[in-house]
Amino acid sequence: MILSNLSKYKIILASNSPRRKELLSGLDVEYVVKTLPNVDEKYPTSLKGAEIPVYIAHQKAAAYRKFIMGNELVITADTIVWLHDEALGKPHDEEEAKIMLRKLSGVTHQVITAVCITTAQLQKSFSVTSEVTFSELSDDEINYYVKRYLPLDKAGAYGVQEWIGFIGVNDIKGSYYNVMGLPVQRLYAELKTI
Repeated sequence: MILSNLSKYKIILASNSPRRKELLSGLDVEYVVKTLPNVDEKYPTSLKGAEIPVYIAHQKAAAYRKFIMGNELVITADTIVWLHDEALGKPHDEEEAKIMLRKLSGVTHQVITAVCITTAQLQKSFSVTSEVTFSELSDDEINYYVKRYLPLDKAGAYGVQEWIGFIGVNDIKGSYYNVMGLPVQRLYAELKTI
């Protein structure tokens, strides 16, 4: 069995993201999804870049810490889009989604995902950064994507695996899966060491 070192743990993915579920399933590990309502995702405004998703992944883990049983391993994660010293999280509405996509049009930005692995005995975290370059997007393309795909649950208002990624992403440097929301290559390497 791959990752047999994890056989003593019940693995919990603390995320409702369908993309994270799909990606973790790709590692062929058994897990359950468990989420808590109203986990605080605010962060100090002094944080920059990777510090932001690392902080939030830790905040999510802290919410679960008091419920963790001795045989449980909890995976929490957070993703941001980082552009010109600004974090683009999930848009609040369609208008904000369109504004974000206009900012990303024709430029290169970073997608940063942080992951926190927590058990009763240990906690480790890491972040992975990928660079994504968009071609110029027309207002028609942006409007079509936002109306058809409603990307309100995605950092930066886009899913690379959706239509906008097919027509708009010119280049990715780094992990594609990280841009989707979970850097599974790095997660696998970290899970091997537990």
